[in-house]
Amino acid sequence: MNGWLWVIAALLLGGLEMALPGWFFLGIALATGLMGLAILAGLWTAALPWALVVTAVLSGGIWLLLRRIFGSSRGDVRIWTRDINDDE
Repeated sequence: MNGWLWVIAALLLGGLEMALPGWFFLGIALATGLMGLAILAGLWTAALPWALVVTAVLSGGIWLLLRRIFGSSRGDVRIWTRDINDDE
């Protein structure tokens, strides 16, 4: 496997995220970039199927981490549990 292909794929996914913002491709772009760097550094030597599985798991973890750090967007539905006019 060539790590440069993974890095190029990460850059393309990052560009796609810039064109279609909404956190859809950011997690997979970061995970693909990390996998590419791991392959280039010689830290990953397993076959392609395992690389794809690890990239998918990394993508989900990165997405959850970014969601926790940056929170929900303004477009999300907010459920009100208390009325402003209620006395407490």
